[in-house]
Amino acid sequence: MPLMSTIPIHRAEFHALFFNGSSTPYKYPRIAASWTMAMDSKFSPTMKNNNDDVKKKEELSVQLSTPPVPKVETNNLQFDRLQPSDQELVRVNRFEFGQFVAREAVLDEEYWTAAWLRAESHWENRTYERYIDNYKRKFAEQEFNALKRRCKVQYGDSCTCIITVRKEQKNVKHSILKSVVGTLDLNIRHLLQGETFPGERVKAPLFCCINRTPPSRYGYIANLCVAKSSRRQGIAINMMYFAVEAAKSNAGVTQVYVHVDRNNRPAQILYQKMGFEMVEMANSRSLLEETYLLRLQT
Repeated sequence: MPLMSTIPIHRAEFHALFFNGSSTPYKYPRIAASWTMAMDSKFSPTMKNNNDDVKKKEELSVQLSTPPVPKVETNNLQFDRLQPSDQELVRVNRFEFGQFVAREAVLDEEYWTAAWLRAESHWENRTYERYIDNYKRKFAEQEFNALKRRCKVQYGDSCTCIITVRKEQKNVKHSILKSVVGTLDLNIRHLLQGETFPGERVKAPLFCCINRTPPSRYGYIANLCVAKSSRRQGIAINMMYFAVEAAKSNAGVTQVYVHVDRNNRPAQILYQKMGFEMVEMANSRSLLEETYLLRLQT
C-alpha cells in the first residue's frame, strides 16, 4: 500500500491591529496546523502457514503550535518615576514645539504610558460598558508587551514608539504618567516582491521574497493618539511631522503610509494638511474595508 499523508489545517485566527483608536481596520492571520503521516509496511509471516500479508500501520504525528511569547514584567515599573531631564536624553533625537517635545520612548514607564493612552483611546466611546477599567487595564498590558516586541528589530524591519511629553520647566518635575500626552508607532518595512503599496494583492511567484533594496523600503505610521485633555494643541500634527522626518533621515524612505478610518473626518483633514494623498488603487479594491490607505511622497 502506498505512503499516505493527511494534512488537516485548523481555521485561521485573526487578530486586529488598532489605528487611531479603531479596532477594525487591519487584520493578519495566524494559522495553527498539524501534520499527520500514516505509513503502511507489509510483511509475510510464515506462522500457521498463513501466506496472507498482514498489514502493520505505523502513525507519526507532529503538532506545530505558536511558541509562547515572553511577557515583560510590569511589576518592576515605577509609576511615580519622574520624567527624564534634557541632560539625560542628550543623545535622543527630539523635536520641540510649544510646550511639548516629541521624541522616541526610552524607558519602560514611557512605553507603558503610551500603551495606556492607546487603551484610553480604544475605549473612549464605550464608557457605558461595565468593568471598563478592567478592560482598559488588560488592553494596556497586552499592548505594552506587544509594543516592546515590535520595537526589537526583526529581519531588517523596525518599529519605533514615538511619544510627546511636556517640555521640561524650571523647578517643576512631572511624573512620566502625567508627562506623556501623545504617542504613535513609526514602522520601517519593505514591500513584498511585486507590491507597489503595502497589502497589495499581487500574483506572486511560487518562491517569492521580500525586496530588501532601498527603493522597496517605506514608512508606516500607526496607533496615533493624543490624551483627551491635551487635544487641539497641535500635538498630533507635530508628532506626525517628527515621525516623517525621522523616517526620511534615519531610514532614507521616500514614501510614508498611514491608514485612516473612513468615518474619521478630522483625522483625514489632518493627514491631508501634511500632504498625504489617497492610494486610489488600494481603496478601490477594498470597498468593504473600514479604512483608507494614504501615502505621503517625501
